[in-house]
Amino acid sequence: MDKKREQQLLNWLRNALNDAEIKRIEAASSDASFRRYYRLRSRGSAFIVMDAPPAQEDINPWLEVNRRLRAVSLSAPEVLAHNRQDGFVLMGDLGTVNYLDALNADSADLLYRDALNALYGMQLRIRPSGLPVYDEGRLQAELDLFPEWFLGRHLGIVPSASERLILKRMFQKLVSSALEQPQVFVHRDYHSRNLMQLANGNPGIIDFQDAVKGPVTYDLVSLLRDCYIEWPQAQVMGYVNQYRDRLAKAGLIEDRELRFKRWFDWMGLQRHLKVLGIFCRLHYRDGKSQYLKDLPLTLKYVLDVAAGNRELGPFAEWLRDKIGDRDVSQASVEASPEHQHEPLAELG
Repeated sequence: MDKKREQQLLNWLRNALNDAEIKRIEAASSDASFRRYYRLRSRGSAFIVMDAPPAQEDINPWLEVNRRLRAVSLSAPEVLAHNRQDGFVLMGDLGTVNYLDALNADSADLLYRDALNALYGMQLRIRPSGLPVYDEGRLQAELDLFPEWFLGRHLGIVPSASERLILKRMFQKLVSSALEQPQVFVHRDYHSRNLMQLANGNPGIIDFQDAVKGPVTYDLVSLLRDCYIEWPQAQVMGYVNQYRDRLAKAGLIEDRELRFKRWFDWMGLQRHLKVLGIFCRLHYRDGKSQYLKDLPLTLKYVLDVAAGNRELGPFAEWLRDKIGDRDVSQASVEASPEHQHEPLAELG
């Protein structure tokens, strides 16, 4: 943050908290966007302030989704003050321990129980009306990030016309699977870095500004096939089946185990292909290299799901052959014209 904006923020905080003694703020976290979060103390209490420069970020979606979460008694931060014009939000502090820090073999069942209870509350109690729709165009645009940024920009792999057609047909299957699911409130980044461990009302929920109306399995697979932490398949499917039973009893889905598992697997494949592209874009375009180390696990999810499905097996074989023994966490390709990508949707 430059000095001018920092001073602007400090002046606003002093007024909002009626505390002229506020002298500084400390970095709390940042995310993959232009938003930054800072922690401050005033009269013995801790607060978080979000700095979202209006030229790059709009705080209105964050405020609206925050309102919806809190309206159904979920633990989103309490908003104490906000300035829409300048992009500042003052909120309560949900602490410093996120799920990624707290999860281990002993704590997993309890923490995931709480996270799945919160997810159930979101899906059944929050009406998604008025939110952006996770439609065909949005799903396809996300999938296009995979050949553009992961294959082309990161690995220097330029698929042939026939290979691109294979990708396009697979992408169409993934999109169709997503669209045939019941459409509900979707947090869209419901994973271990965006859930805070709380003594009461666990979990705290953050980074929800991109919420949409979308597929019922999206947040479930984001949580349980997390790009930052892996659990045994049997454990994951145990959580999935218990959650499916709850949705079926609530009448949100039909209790068809094999179909729900395919929805879950294919939704995860769509998400993880997108994330491979996003993590690479964050490095090459935005200079945020910390996500490269998470590429191997994300790729593993992609290959495991594709290899385990008869319809997608050829894609898994092709991708394994193209990547070979390369360490995908290492940056290896500089920008060059041949890595420019034509969206697959434009192929016949």
